[in-house]
Amino acid sequence: MIIDRINQAKAKEQELTQNGSLKDFASGHHWFGLHKTSTGWVIRDWAPNATQIFMIGDFNDWQERDDYRLQAIGDGHWELSLPEDKLVHGQLYAFSMHWNGGNGKRIPAWCKRVVQDEETKLFNAQVWIQEKDFEWKHPNYMRAEEAPLIYESHVGMAGEEERVHTYNEFREQILPRIKAAGYNTVQLMAIPEHPYYGSFGYHVSSFFAPSSRFGTPEELKQLIDEAHGMGLAVIIDLVHSHAVKNEVEGLGNYDGTRYQFFHSGAKGEHPAWDSYCFNYGKNEVLHFLLSNIRYWLEDFKFDGFRFDGVTSMLYFDHGLGKAFTKYDDYYDGGVDQEAVSYFYLASKLIHEVDPNALSIAEEVSGMPGLATPIEGGGYGFDYRMAMGVPDFWIKLIKEIPDDNWDMGQIFHELTSKRLDEKVVSYAESHDQALVGDKTIIFRLMDKEMYFSMRKDQPNLLVDRGMALHKMIRLATVTCAGGAYLNFMGNEFGHPEWIDFPREGNNWSYKHAKRIWSLAENKELRYHLLSDFDQQMMQWIRQVGLLETPEVVWRYDNNGDKVLSYQRGEFLMVFNFNPTQSYTDYGIPVEPSKFKILFNTDEGRFGGQERIDKRMTYYTRPSAGLTSQHYLHLYLPARTAIVLKREAFKRVR
Repeated sequence: MIIDRINQAKAKEQELTQNGSLKDFASGHHWFGLHKTSTGWVIRDWAPNATQIFMIGDFNDWQERDDYRLQAIGDGHWELSLPEDKLVHGQLYAFSMHWNGGNGKRIPAWCKRVVQDEETKLFNAQVWIQEKDFEWKHPNYMRAEEAPLIYESHVGMAGEEERVHTYNEFREQILPRIKAAGYNTVQLMAIPEHPYYGSFGYHVSSFFAPSSRFGTPEELKQLIDEAHGMGLAVIIDLVHSHAVKNEVEGLGNYDGTRYQFFHSGAKGEHPAWDSYCFNYGKNEVLHFLLSNIRYWLEDFKFDGFRFDGVTSMLYFDHGLGKAFTKYDDYYDGGVDQEAVSYFYLASKLIHEVDPNALSIAEEVSGMPGLATPIEGGGYGFDYRMAMGVPDFWIKLIKEIPDDNWDMGQIFHELTSKRLDEKVVSYAESHDQALVGDKTIIFRLMDKEMYFSMRKDQPNLLVDRGMALHKMIRLATVTCAGGAYLNFMGNEFGHPEWIDFPREGNNWSYKHAKRIWSLAENKELRYHLLSDFDQQMMQWIRQVGLLETPEVVWRYDNNGDKVLSYQRGEFLMVFNFNPTQSYTDYGIPVEPSKFKILFNTDEGRFGGQERIDKRMTYYTRPSAGLTSQHYLHLYLPARTAIVLKREAFKRVR
């Protein structure tokens, strides 16, 4: 079955490339769409069911005119050439598309600039040709070969004001924060144009147009360029799993047919997302999507992708209501081979265009081979999202009292992955912050966040929340299977939830922002969580912790609520007990000596400063020198300690 899937994917590659390269095949954006030429303008499109297409815009009063009529040139392709004086930068345009039995206005599928009228809320394509190419200051940037520490971000809600924020504001105000926080990768959400802001960018309408609500394409390029100058890689949320149903500003019924880009009938409609599902069996659709990948990598110099909705693409039933508890679930005939072939092609193309690019699959089923190299018979993603980890933490916090937490289960859940794949581990992402759900900090503190986050207002519930927030993140990142992710603001315990403007909240932006000033106010406790997260990230990068693949269990005691494990030369010890501190607690390790690097109980991180960091800790044998050695530590309640093993000369 596995070999057959890969062979089918290779056959599709051969069919598409005819012994050429995937990069050459994925060049549709250089042909389709609007282009300035040496003699004027040319616009092309693929609309096999169309009978007539007119280019309409403010240059011809939005009227169909023969001199703006596209000509059919075969294979469902249409073309119009115009003299240079017929179009001007900034003008608005669209297609008037005709088919047997109907017609309608359409935003060209391959257009690279779409704008929305603030008054009418209507979308149009926009002529966007700069006099000279964007001048990259860091054209040769290469992503560092280190474990990705990802800062998941949304440009529009990245500021404090109740409005949509911009690429420039993100570049000027947020990039320095990310750099200072110790992360090395920025993940940008909601970049391809989407008509409904509240969709978080997951109902895409124009796949080649960076959202104009945040600024211009050049301003997005400047953001990426400046990030590269800071040593930050930038990846984009890529939504090739489905598309918005909208017809004027989307691909729905584009040429009068549902089946041009999507499956017809029920197979083409996502039952949970109210969207259309792409037909990955059509070569023209593969051409569109693969060209989209190359476009973002080359034109904007993104450093990779987080592929959204991979589970939905893989299975005919979209993985809905399926537990995936046995391997039969992956090989029972419910897998869409056309989607498998697409992933194979996409993964190969990404690394053909940029060998250092990242490809991350948002996938919940645990499909075997998904994050295994193509050469090993896998689908070629570099990482998959460890989506079970945040679900585990939420279930633990929500349903199980602290004194019943299972230490062995925590270690198992945080380290559970196949040996041949790497994963992006995270305690919470934007998913856990959306309205209707709760962030970890809000689950831990609830309403006390509103009243007791001042340093001069002691509160036991806040103390508990602060302690567990740090411990949960430290455990997650130190057990991470290759990479780590955090949603912006969660590192300092951003209060409340995310709620984009919608009819149900009177189109309010109140919860579609980030209140950075909370973390800047030294009278509040938020900065203490931020300071701890910064310590964690900088340490992990400095020592290359996540490049050490093996996480070695050392000890757990469910009664005491103590857990310990080792990664390379670093030992992590957790006391999750809510009330009991331990003196001279023995952790079984090899003969050695250790120094404490940092711990969650330090005063600078909002702790009670109960641990002496100046001491050097030597292991002691339980009997003779050859017996089991123990590292004896003071373990305050709800505290985690990071120790480093130092050179040790064993006495014989």
